[in-house]
Amino acid sequence: MKQFDFTGRRVLITGGTNGMGNAMARAFRELGAAVTVTGTKPREAYDTDLHGLDVRQFDAGDPDQVDRLIGSIDALDVLINNGAMVLYRGQEFEMEGFRRVMEVNINAVMQLCTGFRPKLAKRRGAIVNVASLAAFGAVRGNPAYGASKAAVVNLTKTLAVAFAKDQIRVNGLAPGYVKTNITEVSHTNEQISDAIVQKTPMRRWGEPEDMVGPVLFLASNDIAGFVTGQTLAADGGYSLQI
Repeated sequence: MKQFDFTGRRVLITGGTNGMGNAMARAFRELGAAVTVTGTKPREAYDTDLHGLDVRQFDAGDPDQVDRLIGSIDALDVLINNGAMVLYRGQEFEMEGFRRVMEVNINAVMQLCTGFRPKLAKRRGAIVNVASLAAFGAVRGNPAYGASKAAVVNLTKTLAVAFAKDQIRVNGLAPGYVKTNITEVSHTNEQISDAIVQKTPMRRWGEPEDMVGPVLFLASNDIAGFVTGQTLAADGGYSLQI
């Protein structure tokens, strides 16, 4: 039985300084990978486990910074597009807010995937684009977040077909309600949190560590070498309901 082994692999995880991204980064690190993570703040601003990780301060909403990040990494085996943002209090209904979210959540994903394509092709690499449960239905108050995550799902399919000739696998991961900074306004509100738990068949919130197994599977050429273009829902069964 094959096991996960990323010894000697180069992994980049956007948004890897906290939450799901940090859980993923720590797992790849423990499995032998050299891991680079990005965050919007300097390394010293985080209280998460960044030991042994190459930390880059990075704004995915700035195309020039995206280009510089691509140029600064000379080889790559696995690209995890995990970084994302959401705006509240109706800001996504304003065009300035809508454009900002789309720039970070989908435009940067496209730029990173295409920019790293030559380097990934040299190493038969893999891409995992982190979408969301929000890709599959309406998200009250967050038109940009929902639209951007739906776009991630479709982009994943398109790039999987386009990149297959380079032996690059492109898959997606769609987390459900997971306790992260983005969902803090919900999981810290007892009424909202309880409603989410009651609607989730597994009757709990997801933890960042729940996303580790799925992302390792999708990133592993040894175990998922014939899997591409798929978006794996990891949501406790939430999206199965109508």
